Amino acid sequence: MQKDNKDKDWRLQGQEKYLLGEKLVFKNYADKNTKTNHDHCEFCSEKFSETLPDSLRSGYATTDDYHWVCEKCYSDFKESFKWKE
Repeated sequence: MQKDNKDKDWRLQGQEKYLLGEKLVFKNYADKNTKTNHDHCEFCSEKFSETLPDSLRSGYATTDDYHWVCEKCYSDFKESFKWKE
């Protein structure tokens, strides 16, 4: 992970604690049976939902579907986070 402040990206907020080296799978998002029926990208906060308008319908998720990453953030951070597919 880069620690240089001039290269600091506003989206980096300590996600390496739980996403460094994780396996991420590209998949369609399925609304969960929760109060919010959506998730957010772990980096940019874009919304994932299959029912809410203007939401992402697919992206990269951890194998337990708990953490979601949009395609843009996945592309930007896949090397530094050493994600496995």
